[in-house]
Amino acid sequence: MPFTPHTEADIQSMLKTIGISSLEALFDEIPEHLRYSKKLDIPQGINEMTLNRLVTEKTDALNSALGFIGGGAYEHHIPAAVWDIASRGEFLTAYTPYQAEASQGTLQLLYEFQSMIAGLTGMDISNASMYDGASALAEAVLMAARIQHKQETKRVLALSTLHPHYLQTLESIVAQQAIEIVSPALDSLISESGTVSIQQLERYAETQLTAIIIQQPNFFGCIEEVDQLTDWAHAHNALVIAVVNPISLGLLKEPGQWGNQGADLVCGEGQPLGIPLASGGPYFGFLCCRQEFVRQLPGRLIGKTVDTDGKAGFALTLQAREQHIRRSKATSNICTNQGLMTTAATIYMSLLGPRGITEAARMSHANTRQLADKLTQIPGVSLRYSGPYFHEIVIDLPKSADEIIDALLNQNIAGGIALGNYYPSLKNSLLVCATETKTEADLDKYAHALRDILK
Repeated sequence: MPFTPHTEADIQSMLKTIGISSLEALFDEIPEHLRYSKKLDIPQGINEMTLNRLVTEKTDALNSALGFIGGGAYEHHIPAAVWDIASRGEFLTAYTPYQAEASQGTLQLLYEFQSMIAGLTGMDISNASMYDGASALAEAVLMAARIQHKQETKRVLALSTLHPHYLQTLESIVAQQAIEIVSPALDSLISESGTVSIQQLERYAETQLTAIIIQQPNFFGCIEEVDQLTDWAHAHNALVIAVVNPISLGLLKEPGQWGNQGADLVCGEGQPLGIPLASGGPYFGFLCCRQEFVRQLPGRLIGKTVDTDGKAGFALTLQAREQHIRRSKATSNICTNQGLMTTAATIYMSLLGPRGITEAARMSHANTRQLADKLTQIPGVSLRYSGPYFHEIVIDLPKSADEIIDALLNQNIAGGIALGNYYPSLKNSLLVCATETKTEADLDKYAHALRDILK
């Protein structure tokens, strides 16, 4: 039967309407000797995430590999209500809201999405979504180039701890835009803590930079010294583009508060916000900025207003596509946002709220710390980087990470990402992730399997 969320006030109001004082009075027709007077021995209820896991484990067809991969796409618990609501016809089939008067529901949802993302990142403005995190970064770089249009050359420093897929996408999109992407070799810029230090950036002190890209947490899961990096960038007249994991913001400082001025542009992948792991997509990206840069923001912006009768309404406030404005004024050809994905993300954020997101972040961090402790007790396994981390770690192994991954998969464990595929010097290193979905039994299973393989 469906869940009916009646509050105590609702119940009392209904009882008063039918003229009785309690729920017990509804059953006064049942003789006392027919009533069950003993206390029912009902076990304590379990939460939805535990129930889902229980059903999945008992169904072989659904029992997929135990996942510890991460690297930009993360397994989080998604309440059943998220996609039940998002799959309603008015959301599932909704398209571009060209006619505002006929699209108030869609526009209101996108307005709420923008408000939540802006609040989560600590920024003034958010647009109504992008294609994915990597293309959102590329749009942020193009946006930074427009803001810094007085510079003779456009040069963007992508720190070496940026996700390699983001870097590849970025270079593909801006290659023909007269923008130079400077990406130092990993070994030349990363410290023992797995992060970039100010001392290592000093080699670029005399280089005119349009922007600096800072990923937090970075690709290796480590926590960058974002305050120092942000202030260094601003001191050298460069904009700061933050690439963030939205769930991590439940624990970490929001980009709008980085350093003395905060980040200028913030982007990232929205998949952790209620979007399932679906063989790489569809996902969605988000892009935020300061108020002063709003005219350069691509995509669409939904605003709240009043109609001629004084009633609240929603409208497409700013549209940056050439279909809507003069081509010379257009900032991007992005138009079709990931509407269904942002619908699900808005519902997810509404259901969890700030406390729920913080709890998901806290549990993910705690599980990763526990996993790190278990794995590093195995002979030959160690943490590569000494710095603090969120919910991903890099472990060094005594043999090829690719071999380890194959062996773990034979035991139905997706063990992580072999970093040697991106960085030859890390061929024996494995990027491992644990979120709030993992139990201690899951962590033990991974540790025992790895121990047996290394024997």
